[in-house]
Amino acid sequence: MRTLIGSMAACALCAVALQAADLSTAEVKRIKEAATVLTDIHAIPDKDIPQDLWDQADCVFVVPGLKKAAFVFGGEYGKGLMSCRENGAWSPPIFMRISKGSWGLQVGAQSIDLVLLVMNRTGVDKLLGNKVTLGAEASVAAGPVGRDARAATDVQLKAEILSYSRTQGLFAGINLSGGVVQSDNDDNTDLYGPDVTARDVLFGGKIAPPEAAAPFMVALARAPRP
Repeated sequence: MRTLIGSMAACALCAVALQAADLSTAEVKRIKEAATVLTDIHAIPDKDIPQDLWDQADCVFVVPGLKKAAFVFGGEYGKGLMSCRENGAWSPPIFMRISKGSWGLQVGAQSIDLVLLVMNRTGVDKLLGNKVTLGAEASVAAGPVGRDARAATDVQLKAEILSYSRTQGLFAGINLSGGVVQSDNDDNTDLYGPDVTARDVLFGGKIAPPEAAAPFMVALARAPRP
């Protein structure tokens, strides 16, 4: 009997270990995919986020590979990474997630990448609350695309968050009104430990980027365009 109980306990521990290993693999993959999204969109200046808006943004939130199912079935959501500027440098990233909103234009797409620019500290504070509904509690607008932001409308320039999507190679602004954004506390615990808050990572100035976050940090540090 003791042998049986010991075997069952060992199996249970193995299952937990395997589950943790799988989760870690998913998190690392998400970091690399988010970095690829930023690198790819910056490779085509005429289809890029305007440099002046990028330079003005307080934070950037990237959700790679949000699948079509996330727009069809309730309860699905996309996961990504957010980094903020602290004393002129990008902070280590935190994991964030966004729940499905009423983004009917995107239904039918097989996969979509999202990039959100948080343009001021007020918008950042809202995103770091328990959860925030875009368009209701935080103003959001589809961001302009191109070499500069002079074509931006008054609504875009006043929005707390500018949102972009990439679908089937096409990069454009997207209206994310109705989406719910919040910190992914479980994944952040995996990355930084249980006693580190999202604000500690983004604004404390004492947390170093984990080695696994290196691809995303490199993608954030894109060279300014002339």
